[in-house]
Amino acid sequence: MVFSSLEFLFLYLPVTLIAYFAVPPKYLKWRNVVLFVVSLIFYGWGERIYVWLMLGSIILSYLCGLGIDKYKNCPEQTDRTRRLAKFYMILAVVINISILGFFKYYDFFVTNLRLIPGLQNLPLLGLSLPIGISFYTFQILSYDLDLYMGNAKVQYNIASFGAYVTLFPQLIAGPIVRYQDVDDMLRERNENVALMASGLRTFIAGFGKKILLANTAGALWDSFKNVPADERTVVGCWLGIVFYTFQIYFDFSAYSDMAIGLGKVFGFKFLENFNYPYIAKSITDFWRRWHMSLSTWFREYIYFPLGGSRTTTLKTYRNLFIVWFCTGFWHGASWNYIIWGLYYFVLLVIEKTFLLKRLQKAPAWMQHVYTLFFVFFGWLIFVFEDSAAGWVWLTNMFGVNTVAFISMANVYDILRNLVFIAIMCIAATPHPRNFFYRLYEKSAAARTCFACASFGILVLGVAYLVDSSFNPFLYFRF
Repeated sequence: MVFSSLEFLFLYLPVTLIAYFAVPPKYLKWRNVVLFVVSLIFYGWGERIYVWLMLGSIILSYLCGLGIDKYKNCPEQTDRTRRLAKFYMILAVVINISILGFFKYYDFFVTNLRLIPGLQNLPLLGLSLPIGISFYTFQILSYDLDLYMGNAKVQYNIASFGAYVTLFPQLIAGPIVRYQDVDDMLRERNENVALMASGLRTFIAGFGKKILLANTAGALWDSFKNVPADERTVVGCWLGIVFYTFQIYFDFSAYSDMAIGLGKVFGFKFLENFNYPYIAKSITDFWRRWHMSLSTWFREYIYFPLGGSRTTTLKTYRNLFIVWFCTGFWHGASWNYIIWGLYYFVLLVIEKTFLLKRLQKAPAWMQHVYTLFFVFFGWLIFVFEDSAAGWVWLTNMFGVNTVAFISMANVYDILRNLVFIAIMCIAATPHPRNFFYRLYEKSAAARTCFACASFGILVLGVAYLVDSSFNPFLYFRF
């Protein structure tokens, strides 16, 4: 089930809201139980078998959390209690990472091992990837790691812990919520009309992004991608990557907006996951703005424990290499994702070494052009799991083996989508949001207009869903 579906909007969500708010606010633990149950139903809607796998991970990490707390906070600390606390932390990490690795990466490793003489008969399992396993595994791990590092309190109520892991707004595609960020909200939260209204506005804004912008950009990208290699033009290849660049941003940020909005409805305040990354002035700045919950997770649980940048230059680069290798590999069991992660590692090392200081002295427009240029090529690596096909597309972008620089069909595509491209360019900046908040705070008439506009977006989106085929969020497969 996805947020941008009729089943979710008109069946699951209304029933969930009724069940949740039927429980009086003073019984918050029972509200958490409701959230746990309805989130399991949400996940089980599309993953009837793998829901048991997630439940097993929840129980394991809950029990390991109790062990970590028992020995970490023992009044009399000894080498034995410290070892036992570390043992439970390592146990939770190893088992959860092993589950993720088995389902997501087994066939990848076997496929590559079969290239070695004598190992050609290793079996491929062809397992389907459990939806959202990369996201909920990282959330589970953050609980045990936060407990071990002393950043959170143990959760004795397994239903509340289960609600944290399975919370349906961000279960499938993030944002990745660290336990320390919602620890207090699981124990006490203030659900009110103002927060709910804000959440609904955020949800509808994300819904509009997904249906009206991301899906349209995705259809345009597909039309360019499906052009045979011997019929491509230089302009057509560049246009295709531009549309994919917009698609992946609006698609993923739309899901994050919808998740954050739904979280507010239930009293949770999740941290933002995107901060207008396409206005970044460097690659370093871009990664401070893109998928911030994932960047934060790797920074807090891998980069800093390895020593971060507070060590020798060589070790700092080693730490960056590990983080960016993991970042790429986290996205998928394919070499293109590893190359994508290492591509950004190289760019960030170059900026860290000497380029960033010089870049900051350049005009702002030049900084933006530089950033978007390399972001385009990053998405080119990302989108083609077949590296050979990606290489052909890259050469086509620079005129190799193309039929022409531009065709009449390209001119037509540009002219008919010019307004849409302009809308996407504006929507990728903070200007619409700032304009909205200024008017919303100052004018009652503006608030009424925005309410009508939100309703209009909802109606348009629903009309689109009725007349369209299934179109899930891109990050569901990660």
